Amino acid sequence: MNDLAALRKDPAGARRALASRHPRWADAFDQLILIDEEHRSSLKIVEDMRARRNAASQEIGKAKAAKDEAKAVQLMAEVGQLKVAMAEKEKNLAAVENNLRAATLELPNAPHESVPVGKDESENPEVRRALTPRTFDFKPLDHQAVGEKLGLLDFAAAAKLSGSRFALWKGGGAKLLRALGNFLLDRHEKKGYLEVHPPYLVRPEVMEGTGQLPKFEADMYKTVNTDGEKTTTLYLISTSEIPLTNMVREEILPAARLPMKLTAFTPCFRQEAGSYGKDVRGVIRNHQFDKVELVWITKPEDSLAALEELTHDAEAVLAELELPYRVIQLCTGDMGFSSRKTYDIEVWLPSESRYREISSCSDCADFQARRMAARFRRDVKAAPEFVHTLNGSGVAVGRLAAAILENFQQADGSVLLPRALVPFFGAERIVVS
Repeated sequence: MNDLAALRKDPAGARRALASRHPRWADAFDQLILIDEEHRSSLKIVEDMRARRNAASQEIGKAKAAKDEAKAVQLMAEVGQLKVAMAEKEKNLAAVENNLRAATLELPNAPHESVPVGKDESENPEVRRALTPRTFDFKPLDHQAVGEKLGLLDFAAAAKLSGSRFALWKGGGAKLLRALGNFLLDRHEKKGYLEVHPPYLVRPEVMEGTGQLPKFEADMYKTVNTDGEKTTTLYLISTSEIPLTNMVREEILPAARLPMKLTAFTPCFRQEAGSYGKDVRGVIRNHQFDKVELVWITKPEDSLAALEELTHDAEAVLAELELPYRVIQLCTGDMGFSSRKTYDIEVWLPSESRYREISSCSDCADFQARRMAARFRRDVKAAPEFVHTLNGSGVAVGRLAAAILENFQQADGSVLLPRALVPFFGAERIVVS
């Protein structure tokens, strides 16, 4: 949620920044400003009426004390009329407030001034790359073919159980996912992250806090349970960013607790709305997948530096696993809804001869904190301020497994594991299960 006061202070700058994402956001901003003006006007009318009612009520007491019954009757009539008029004005104010909140929730975060302006992913600049992709003396297979030949993946069984865009890992494949999850958590814990095992089902207001609702409801899996007259709605998390970040919702933290660094290894659930026909093969785009998430909660002045550190933490695991990768910065037209600045980390897939996203690291500034009412105090006497929130994949485990199967496949069909993973997997090589 954007700071309305900041938008009012520099409307031209805010409009320009939002328009750099897409021209439609300039129109949405204009509509928000109109609703905000209507809200302030309606609020003033109601506040003036309340002030007059309170003043008239006090005057009634004075008139009665002075035994001026005529004036008291006149004032009581005025108060009665004000109550009737106020009821209508307050009803109108409530409707305008709902419209204002809805318009505010629909508006994305304004990009930071350091973000390159661009229309889509084709204009994302590369920041750096590491390790040279391997040259094969045979034609490398894609991860699905490698996994199926080794008995690690069974897409037919997954389809029988759940339909399309699901994967069933088994034997060495299931063991590989477990080893990768443990490897990633171990590395992040050593970097100072607190491991969390959160619920996978969360309330609607929690999804709203991190920006998934209301805009992306079509991509969420929702459960509705009715027990007598009570109905409970919960959403399956699309990323553990959601529960981790919301751990500080509606709290005022002491400054000494910042920064907070959290990590979790969870399944994630996404409808993948709008992705029909994309990445239909393999595990690159599934409805259910595992991911290790990294979340930071910081002071406002620290978040941009924290983004650099968070990104390095995510890419460090790829370097240790000897996987070629690159880091790109997302331009304004390709950034996520809640982010003000984002780096994507892409890993090399030999079967496609290109880099594919495996992590996205974002600084959301106070955008999520305002939605969650997450604040901190610099000292006991200081006024509360909104924290800044950051998140990044550390990393997507299914895609990481796919990258290992492709980059480390051997001519005999086996997969020689990267050295850092061997202690977690318990063997140097994956052979037919």
